[in-house]
Amino acid sequence: MRRVPVDLLRPGMKVGRALYSSSGQLLVNAGTRLTEKVINRLRLLGVSAIYVEDGFLDDVEVKDVISEELRLQALVRVREFFENPPQGAGRAVITVKAVVDTVKDLVDELLSSPKVVVSLVDVRALDDYTFGHSVNVCLLSLLTGISLGYDRKRLIALGVGALLHDVGKSKIPPEVLQKPGKLTPEEFALVKSHTVEGYHLLKKAGIDSSACVVAHQHHERYLGQGYPQGLKGKEIHEFAAICGVADVFDALTADRCYRRAYPVHEAYEFIAGAGNFLFDYRIVQAFLENIAAYPVGTVVRLSSGAVGVVVETKRGATLRPRVRLFFDAEGNRLTPQEIDLSEARDLTIAEVVPEEEWQKMLRVTGASAAEAE
Repeated sequence: MRRVPVDLLRPGMKVGRALYSSSGQLLVNAGTRLTEKVINRLRLLGVSAIYVEDGFLDDVEVKDVISEELRLQALVRVREFFENPPQGAGRAVITVKAVVDTVKDLVDELLSSPKVVVSLVDVRALDDYTFGHSVNVCLLSLLTGISLGYDRKRLIALGVGALLHDVGKSKIPPEVLQKPGKLTPEEFALVKSHTVEGYHLLKKAGIDSSACVVAHQHHERYLGQGYPQGLKGKEIHEFAAICGVADVFDALTADRCYRRAYPVHEAYEFIAGAGNFLFDYRIVQAFLENIAAYPVGTVVRLSSGAVGVVVETKRGATLRPRVRLFFDAEGNRLTPQEIDLSEARDLTIAEVVPEEEWQKMLRVTGASAAEAE
């Protein structure tokens, strides 16, 4: 199973993972054979890529860090909170309890899989960016907290804050948030106000103060470059510092209305280089322990020139995955063979092969998904 940009999908390809909207509606089911009509619908929805079974990795499952059902539940909870922030005391108790219960479920699932590594790039419709982003930031923050040795109580508090970190954006006009061009100074000031707005929304809803501060401080930066207060180092609450790293990473790896997503390995390198500059180095290290720099399904060229597809990343070796080789350095087809870069220390990943080049290699050698199946 591999993640393929919508612009490079072809009729006949088989969908590898179901795609849902933030309201829980099934957009396209796993196993669906793509048609031009389905591909065009995905484009209209603003979906940039989906997972497909192309016949080369049918035995390799791209696993999420949580179950599909729980991810959907979290998406729905976030959307409900954003669209109808609790006002009255009675509603606040009910809404907050639903959010906290969902976070507890997220924490328990993650704690039950201590060796999990994030190797799935979330796919979402453009209009669902904020909700999918909120869930991802929550999961990435929780994994970082686990790496830092947090107990369950602290993880739940961190998770609630991370899940609702952007709730202040519900007060910002959509035309500003979704503006494809450069923001005016006035518009940027309005966007930055989501931190303060979020803090007040959560405080009014009776959310724990440690979660409220995540909404307030997640844009603060280690050397004081952030907002709204320009806090530095230890002045930034650790929960907010964790959420800040997760927020930037997920934003970089997602398509936005004003730019395409960065490849995961580039976002990984950005975060790795930001320690003790944008972010606390200790938090950066804990965060990166959980991230596969080359997610399963990534096509890579090794330093030997051979080309293959990533099939697994072990915890502790997030830059050195196991790769299934399909082509030698001259572009000749190989009988598929696997090499574990965590053991083969003389080899490295030279580059990520663009999907266009990979599909061209398959055409030149006469390989196709249908033949591989």
